[in-house]
Amino acid sequence: MGLGASRQVGVKAGWKPAKGDEAAQRLSQSGYDVTPLTAQKKSELAAMLTDHQRRIAVGSGTERAFTGETVNGYPHDNKKAGLYVAAIGGLPLFSSETKFDSGTGWPSFYAPVDPTHIIEVKDSSVPFMPRVEVLDARAGSHLGHVFDDGPRPTGKRYCMNAAALKFIPEGDEAPAESRPIPQEKQDADL
Repeated sequence: MGLGASRQVGVKAGWKPAKGDEAAQRLSQSGYDVTPLTAQKKSELAAMLTDHQRRIAVGSGTERAFTGETVNGYPHDNKKAGLYVAAIGGLPLFSSETKFDSGTGWPSFYAPVDPTHIIEVKDSSVPFMPRVEVLDARAGSHLGHVFDDGPRPTGKRYCMNAAALKFIPEGDEAPAESRPIPQEKQDADL
């Protein structure tokens, strides 16, 4: 069975969908909306992905090393400057400024753009190999795993699946879902 829109895309350890459209808005430290999507909204957005992309982002799959492409066609080893956002929901996750060549064949970063944009959860899906899974805070989508063998200054290697990401080149306008909430709107909501 494929991971199409008919499958419930909702609860994962560490993330729960919003109960309804009236969920209280949550802002990240850097001013982005990290309010969890409803299960229905996540399903609608996931339905726009290919089967392969849904298998990874919704089904916690892993793309083959050295083959990954972002949902908008950038290769796993893209060297352009820009921003990596979640394929489902568009939350900014990683900057090209923290990207490095780990030699693993997956896009690797030493830090997220904002630690509140990701959720790290214990992953015991592979016996005898405990890992830490990385989810995006807005959609709860599987992004990849984080390891403690990265470069300075963090020592972390966020090993991501390119198919769970969208790349926005520097200089291109980010879509509304990938921009911070304007300060005046933040102030008005207080």
